[in-house]
Amino acid sequence: MNVAVIGTGYVGLVAGACFADSGNSVWCVDKDLSKLDRLRAGELPIYEPGLDQIVERSIRSERLKFTTSIAQAVTSAEIVFIAVGTPPGEKGLPDVRDVKTVALEIGKHLTSYTIIVNKSTMPVGFHQAVAQWIGENAQAAFDVVSNPEFLREGSAVEDFVKPDRVVIGTEKESVYQKLCELYSPFVLQGNPIIKMDPVSAELTKYACNAFLAARISFMNELSQLCEAFGGDIEEVREGMSTDFRIGKHFLYAGAGYGGSCFPKDVKALIGIAQTRGVELLIPQATETINARQKQLLARKVKAHFGGDLKGKTFAFWGLSFKPNTDDMREAPSLEIARELLDAGARVKAYDPVAHSAAKSVLDARVEYCQSIYQASEGADAALLITEWNEFRQPDWKRVQSCLKQKVLFDGRNIYSPEVIKAMGFKYFGIGRRLSDAL
Repeated sequence: MNVAVIGTGYVGLVAGACFADSGNSVWCVDKDLSKLDRLRAGELPIYEPGLDQIVERSIRSERLKFTTSIAQAVTSAEIVFIAVGTPPGEKGLPDVRDVKTVALEIGKHLTSYTIIVNKSTMPVGFHQAVAQWIGENAQAAFDVVSNPEFLREGSAVEDFVKPDRVVIGTEKESVYQKLCELYSPFVLQGNPIIKMDPVSAELTKYACNAFLAARISFMNELSQLCEAFGGDIEEVREGMSTDFRIGKHFLYAGAGYGGSCFPKDVKALIGIAQTRGVELLIPQATETINARQKQLLARKVKAHFGGDLKGKTFAFWGLSFKPNTDDMREAPSLEIARELLDAGARVKAYDPVAHSAAKSVLDARVEYCQSIYQASEGADAALLITEWNEFRQPDWKRVQSCLKQKVLFDGRNIYSPEVIKAMGFKYFGIGRRLSDAL
């Protein structure tokens, strides 16, 4: 098929590259010419495992092309995907100005019947607005479809080519069948392509992210109860996860969630509900708990060192909001670094891939290192903030020789308190038994 993808951000680039890799002819559109030049040269604007190989392969086969011209991409396309950003706007509602600009432009260049697929995260019901914007200029027939994305950063390629499900929001069977044909190479194992009305499809995106965020916040809140009574959140998690009604995913307590989806979509769902007079108490609590959780690790540090951090140095192990991405949006490390720096501390940080992204958003006083050992050299404590695989089994003797004081704050509960304490460390996790009680 001939496919156009408007927007080469996280969603658009993954979708365009994967569609091209399955044999389609794909034009990816972006207004940033320098970004497209880098893409043509094989330089990706994001870190996503495996994506560089797919982009390079598809460019070489001439199935994936880049342009700044919507007209060039749309005139020959059977299906056009809108995948531009919708950042939080007033009261947390998505800012849809870029979607409107693109929709108006698409309408000018439709030459024959085209399916317009909205992958941008829009307020519920806005598929109708997209249709209206396109229709202002369109001289050919079209249909607008809601097709939310469910990609996890760090495993987006795997999620796209082997999706749990594909959601198609349309009332027309012919449109649904056309998109089934496009997505068919990715569901060969039998995972469903679900047809539903556009409003339900738009809500499904928000519902999934808000529910997963709520699970995380529930465990984070429960971790504080464990600390208050001397329980262990990891043991509670194990007891919960074996209940088939609950399952094992997203039950890990930690330093709070971040990224581009959970914080934005929880805020948006709250704001969207308020426009219709509906108060969503669970998403509101989810957001409040997460904001508090991002401060927890810094509070633990201050409590251990008596509140006076002047002259103290802290090693950050990880900066990105999760492993296998360089995304710093809403990352807990931002809040933790600010709290410690403002208290007079020195922060030395190492992340396998996020240094460049971090420098644009982190306090300029943060020092960047080439390994956790360099970051730990002379530090009064190490803070595990992002659970990169390379941090799971470090050379502990080397860590001990680097640290001034053998103190470890485990912001993701990836270490055994018993093992860490046996090596002579003071250990502080999230909802774990206090180190002196072990």
